[in-house]
Amino acid sequence: MVRRTGEATREEIRTAATRLFRERGFARTSVRDIAALASSNPALVIRHFGTKEMLFLETMHLTIANEPLFDVPIERLGERFIEVLLADDDIRDVYLALIRGSNEARIKARLQDIHERTFVVPVRDRLSGPDADLRARLAAAVVAGLLYALWVVADEALVAADHRELVTRYGAVLQQVLTPPAG
Repeated sequence: MVRRTGEATREEIRTAATRLFRERGFARTSVRDIAALASSNPALVIRHFGTKEMLFLETMHLTIANEPLFDVPIERLGERFIEVLLADDDIRDVYLALIRGSNEARIKARLQDIHERTFVVPVRDRLSGPDADLRARLAAAVVAGLLYALWVVADEALVAADHRELVTRYGAVLQQVLTPPAG
């Protein structure tokens, strides 16, 4: 039998945890399950990561590549934002894992940080005017509403809807928040 290095063991645990947290969420994933999938010992999981929560926080990161998101004129940002979000299964999996674990204080803090850093700040940076921050926050709330309906409650009509139609219609709703008509 070949012995693994500490770093190899750590990486196998991280890989197993990432998979299980994405599939099951924080509460339904045990240290024993992670260790079993990593062909390791639960004590090694704790030795390498401290706690299940610390392992969760190390493995659950949600980022959106800004370049493909923001390479469009502001007038098309609403549709583009929805298109990018719905095209990436990693975003879905990590978002759901974070939502499911958000009753834990540090996981909730991570979710809040991701909301601010991933949804609010990049959008606000594209907007101008005295209400740019408010519009960016409203846009983040609009996006979160769609993700909630699709991925948390799995609204059957939305899940079954034509992907392009969802992008077009919801993108238009988001665009109204981003660039409201001059009034």
